[in-house]
Amino acid sequence: MKNLAVLVWRAFSDPGLGHAPHKLQQLFSQSQAMGLVLARLYVAQVFFLSGLTKIRDWSITLALFTDEYQVPLLSPEVAAYAGTAGELLLPLLLALGLAGRFAALGLLVINGVAVLSLAEIAPAALLGHQLWGVLLLLVALWGAGAWSLDAWIRRLGSSPR
Repeated sequence: MKNLAVLVWRAFSDPGLGHAPHKLQQLFSQSQAMGLVLARLYVAQVFFLSGLTKIRDWSITLALFTDEYQVPLLSPEVAAYAGTAGELLLPLLLALGLAGRFAALGLLVINGVAVLSLAEIAPAALLGHQLWGVLLLLVALWGAGAWSLDAWIRRLGSSPR
């Protein structure tokens, strides 16, 4: 019984799961891969849809960047183009897991600028931005995961010829 308790403790407390049985290591590895895919797809959808909204009516987007969003260091027009391009291109990379860390870091910047550039932000909106920021930070720290194009490319590069 003591051995089982020690095994369970190690399985859930050892950061590398180095002492967990192989099957348990595989289960956690697959769970992490699935969690990263879900995080990537959720955040990618949020930002991509925001980018589509911006290109639907460009005159309103320019007006928002001129009057509402106070993006530092950039003119409203440059900020509108840069933000919209980032919201359309980076989510595609993130969803595919291609240059996943780059995409996550880029969207973290966009997310941060969005929060900082609004004079007033509703508490519910702020919570959304905080959630997206945490999920993006996980991808930036862990990478896109085992179920990504990044991992597939890495496996191709390391396979024997």
